[in-house]
Amino acid sequence: MDIQKLLDIGYDLIFIYGPKLLMAIVIWFIGLWIIKIVLKGVKRGLEKGNYDVSLKKFLLNLLNWMFKIVLIVVVLGTVGIETTSFAAILAAAGLAIGLSLQGSLANFAGGILIMIFKPFKVGDTIQAQGELGTVKMIEIFTTKLNSPDNKEIIIPNGTLSNGNITNFSSQGTRRIDFTFGVGYDSDIKKTKELLMNQLTSHPKILKEPAPVVSLMELADSSINFVARPWVNTEDYWTVYFEITESTKEALDSAGIEIPYPHNVQINKKV
Repeated sequence: MDIQKLLDIGYDLIFIYGPKLLMAIVIWFIGLWIIKIVLKGVKRGLEKGNYDVSLKKFLLNLLNWMFKIVLIVVVLGTVGIETTSFAAILAAAGLAIGLSLQGSLANFAGGILIMIFKPFKVGDTIQAQGELGTVKMIEIFTTKLNSPDNKEIIIPNGTLSNGNITNFSSQGTRRIDFTFGVGYDSDIKKTKELLMNQLTSHPKILKEPAPVVSLMELADSSINFVARPWVNTEDYWTVYFEITESTKEALDSAGIEIPYPHNVQINKKV
C-alpha cells in the first residue's frame, strides 16, 4: 500500500468520522455539564426534604451513574456505533443481576422506605422482628441496633419495613403501668392514698397528665391496684425502678401486706 492510498484512507476517516467524533466530544462535555446541574438541583431538593444523609448520598450516586450510562449510549450512537445490541446487553445483565439479588433488592427497597417515611431514626429505641434495642445505624440494606445489654443486632431492611415496629422514643412522654397487689384485709382507701403519694412525691413524674391510682381487680389471693404515672421518655426506667422499690418500702412501713405464696411443709409418716 503506497503513501497516496494511506493518505486517502486518512482523509476519508477524517471527513467521515471526524465530524461525528467532534460532535460526540461536544455531546459528552455538554452532557456532563447538564448532569452536574441536574444533580445539584436534586441535592437541593433532598436537603429541603430533610431526608436521611445515607439516602441522599445513595440516590445522588445512583442518578449519577444512570445519567452517565445514558450519556455513553448517546455518544456511541453519535459516533456511529450500533447501540441497540449494547442496550440489549445492559438489559440482560440487569435482569440477571436482579434475579440473583432478589433478597438484596428487597432489603434495598426496604431501606429506601425507612429513610423516606422515617418510622424511626438513629437514637430511637424500637422493638421489631422480636428484637429490642436502640437504633445505632440505618444503612441501605440493614439496620443496626444496640440491645440493652450492648449486643449488636442487625436486621435486614426488607423484613424490618414489612413488619410491625414499636417506637418507644417517638413521643416525648410515656405512661408507666404498675400493678400492686395487697392482702384482702388491707384498707382500700389507705392503700390508694399511699400509692398516690408515692407517685405525686416523685420529682420525675409529670403533673400533667395527672397520675392515676385505681382498684383494678379482686383476684384470688390479692386486691390488685393499678398505678399509672406519666414521665418523660428518657426517665421511664429510672422512675420504674425507683417507684417499685419505694412503694415496697412504704407498704411495709404502713403494715400493708403484699401476698405471696407460702410453702407449707407436710410431714408424712412412713
